[in-house]
Order: sequence, then C-alpha cells, then structure tokens
Amino acid sequence: MTIFFQVVLPVFLIFGAGFLLQRASMLDIRSISNLAIYILTPCLVFRTFYTSPLNMDYLFMVIFSLALMAVLISITKLYAKIRKLSVQDESGMILSTAFMNVGNYGTPIILFAYGQTAFDLAITFMVLQSIIMNIFGVYYAARGKASMTFAVKAIFKMPATYATVVALGLNVFSIRFPQPFFSTIDLVAEAAIPVVMLILGMQLAMIEWKSFEWEKITVGVCIRMVLSPLLAYGITLFLPIDEMLRNVLIVAAAMPSAATIVMYAVRFDAKPKLVSTITLVSTLVSLISITFIIWILS
Repeated sequence: MTIFFQVVLPVFLIFGAGFLLQRASMLDIRSISNLAIYILTPCLVFRTFYTSPLNMDYLFMVIFSLALMAVLISITKLYAKIRKLSVQDESGMILSTAFMNVGNYGTPIILFAYGQTAFDLAITFMVLQSIIMNIFGVYYAARGKASMTFAVKAIFKMPATYATVVALGLNVFSIRFPQPFFSTIDLVAEAAIPVVMLILGMQLAMIEWKSFEWEKITVGVCIRMVLSPLLAYGITLFLPIDEMLRNVLIVAAAMPSAATIVMYAVRFDAKPKLVSTITLVSTLVSLISITFIIWILS
C-alpha cells in the first residue's frame, strides 16, 4: 500500500484534476497540447540529453523497444487472424497494444518510484517511443491511406526531434551551452511533466462510455497490461543492463495504451472508438497493475 500512496495515487490525482477540469469547462485540448509539444517537452528533452552521460544504454533501449514492439504486433496480428478481424479492427488493436503511454504517465511514475536518475532514462526512452510511434503508429493507423513518407515527415515536424539532435551534439562534443539560456530551458522543463499529466486526464474525459466491444477491449487490455511487462522482463534478461534500467524498461512497458495513438486513430479512422476505449480501460486497470509491478520489482 505504501507504493500505491507514494507513487501511483499522486499521479492519478493529477490525472483526476485534468479530468474534472475538462468535464467542467470543456477546454480546447489541442491548444494546451501544442504548448506541451512545441515548448515544454522540447525543453525537457534538451535538458535530459544535454546533461545525461552518453553510454550503451541508448543502444539497448533501441533494441528493447523494437523487439518488444515486434512481438506485441505479432501477437495482436495472430489474434486478429484467428478471429478474422477486418483490417481496421486489426489496426486499432495494434495501436492499442503495441504503443505505451511513457510520456504522460510512465515518466512521472518512474520519477516517484526510482528518482531523478531513472527519470532521465525514462525521458530518453520517451523520446525513442515518440519516434517509433510517429513511424509505426502512423503506418498502422493509415494503412492504405498514407505513405511511409508521411510518417517520416511527422517526425521532423516534432520540435523534440530537433531538441534531441542539438542536445546530443553539444553533449558529444562537450560544447558548453550558455548558462542564462540553459537556466530558462531548465525552468520551463520543470513544468512539462505536470502539464502533460493534466492533458492525459483531459483526454480521458473526452472518451464516451457506451457501445463497448468487450471481447476486443479485454484482449487489448490483457496484451498491453499483462503480456507487455512479462515480455519486457524476458527481453531484459538478454540485455547487459543494470537493475535500474531494467526496472525503467519493465515499468514503461507496463504502461497503458498511449493517449497520442488515439489522435492517429481519429485522424485516419482506424477504429478510434475501440482505441480510445482500450486506452481508458487500461489506464484505470493500471491503478492496480502498476502498483503490483513496482512492488514485485522492489
């Protein structure tokens, strides 16, 4: 219960504040999301990559991410084939199961559970997941409707991509960034996580509770919340990583479906109702499952 009250509950209280605010005021989520996408998150990403030591952990994160995604997509495709689902249903299921909510949810959980060093690793993993979602997420959402070129272009429209490149360049070549400018970036970066957490709560408030496809929802939630962390644990056994990075990757893999994926599903009509419902249900289930996983890892 200590883990629940000290790690999970504070995060859900912030989600709840965003949820209640949106229900009461119906704010323009797109404007607030743009604030996070174009200002807050790039500052957080820049600070992380500029100050963090560069090592082999980056490569292991890439290997882990691609391996986990490949297995999750294969399992979901197998289910879709057995149940003879349509291409749209299969795409919606893949979007819901293969991509986890590291940004809005995983990073604050990891910060509260394991501290600043683990949080920096989580930010790095968040950037990697963002790139993967912008490629493969767009691809599966837009199958037959948009080219892979469209997905690649989406990456270069994200300011965090440029923040990563600049920060890594400064870090690799040991170039000192002017302190007054870094202080500004550091201050703005502190606001990123609370704001994206509020945005998730607001996004969840927009999901309608009706006409659920319970079989698909149940399968999707089980793959995302049960199989994903189990597979993550198995993959980490083959990687020469320390305990902290292992815990970060497993907890990140145990996160509910990514809220960003819902936007892709809506944009390309890839079963948005199913995707948003699995996102909502998996987020509610995570209240218990994340507590249990952190307790197990402890």
